[in-house]
Amino acid sequence: MLAIVAAVLFFLAFLINAADISTNDTFSSVNLMLLGLTALALHVAGAVGWARGRSSRRRR
Repeated sequence: MLAIVAAVLFFLAFLINAADISTNDTFSSVNLMLLGLTALALHVAGAVGWARGRSSRRRR
């Protein structure tokens, strides 16, 4: 789920940068890219599965 959020944030950052859209400092392409990297890092670390009490490893 966080990987999808990261992909959407990266896409929005790309569109803002490619279209050269003037935005305020809070909603800049760099900030969206950093939020996407944060979501991707949480996904890779398995933060959502840990927060739900599940592990990504299966028991044998």
